[in-house]
Amino acid sequence: ILFLSENLLNKPDERGFTPLMWASAFGEIETVRSMLEWGADPHILAKERESALSLASTGGYTGIVTLLLEKAVDINTYDWNGGTPLLYAVRGNHVKCVEALLARGADLTTEADSGYTPMDLAVALGHKKGKFGRGGILSSSPHCSDLGFPRS
Repeated sequence: ILFLSENLLNKPDERGFTPLMWASAFGEIETVRSMLEWGADPHILAKERESALSLASTGGYTGIVTLLLEKAVDINTYDWNGGTPLLYAVRGNHVKCVEALLARGADLTTEADSGYTPMDLAVALGHKKGKFGRGGILSSSPHCSDLGFPRS
């Protein structure tokens, strides 16, 4: 891919998605890496407040999530319905993404417009035991005890 200028590299489409957002959404890690090196702005939000980080988290692309977090993107940014990267990673059962987001300080208390926190969503989706629930990665987060949940 050859981008002639930074303007083209960060140019949004009709939805407000930049090339970096599309590459993040489709798991194209080498393209994401190259675009970041060429100056793509990972902080841009689309029209409905989607971010490259939330799109990568939705797809479970942990490598891309890590690359974006290295660029100091807002880990707790929310979109049009209050969804955060952590909520999308939990919803998709993307354990490695959840681990990466929690390790970098993702907020367990942020609620989507539905009123669900990441822990609520994990329970609602049936993750009561194992990966996400009691004894899982959400409850082992250092922030879990702040919520009144016992740490594992």
